[in-house]
Amino acid sequence: MTLRDHLSELRRRLFISAIGVLVGTIIAFIFHRQVLVFLMQPARAIDAIPGDTPLIYTLVTEMLGITMKVSLLGGFILSVPLWTYHLVMFISPGLKPRERKYLFVFLPGITMAFLVGTAFSYYVLIPPALKFLLTFNSDIAAPMIRIGSYMNLMITLLFWMGVVFETPILMFVLARLRVVTYSTFARWRRLAIVLAFVLGALITPTFDPINQSLVAGPIIVLYETGIWLAWLAGRGEKKPTKEIAPVEESEP
Repeated sequence: MTLRDHLSELRRRLFISAIGVLVGTIIAFIFHRQVLVFLMQPARAIDAIPGDTPLIYTLVTEMLGITMKVSLLGGFILSVPLWTYHLVMFISPGLKPRERKYLFVFLPGITMAFLVGTAFSYYVLIPPALKFLLTFNSDIAAPMIRIGSYMNLMITLLFWMGVVFETPILMFVLARLRVVTYSTFARWRRLAIVLAFVLGALITPTFDPINQSLVAGPIIVLYETGIWLAWLAGRGEKKPTKEIAPVEESEP
């Protein structure tokens, strides 16, 4: 394919993926009330938001804006299988048949990893983080939570934890394409641990080490899983052998 053909193919697949995100966003918007109530459950579980008291908003456009943000995130999640499929199909012509097979095998894993990451964030990470934020010095001041601030926090945590859980899949693909070997990933282990805690500090809204460890711990486990997958990706590949030049017989 020429460069123009590649760009045309990329544009076509980006257009289809964008349509998929748009359709998913419309579906999420139709059920946005149920989604908003679902995202409020972690705060209600610690009695930070009473069941009969809604969140507040102070700007005229805040409620509409946060509804669109939540709907867009929902559309992105619903369309994960579609745009990952088109991403794989775009890069697959440049791969060998065996590499293409591995990529298609792990295609469902990309979707599952993102969903597991969002579930981990919702059920494991967010409850203790909210409990710390909304009960800290609560005897001095009562919280009046803006829906924009609360939902932005939820969207950030859900999205980035979903992205972080893609780490093992990405490491496998890089190893399969022979960009990086598993031994290189193993040598980067100490750096990965440091970066895991840096990401924990950036993703979590609190500065306490407990919530940061709740993020850093799974990232480290995911990295170790990625090293194992990278080892599997490189297993069985034959190392190139040196050709031995034939010895020419000298004439007597």
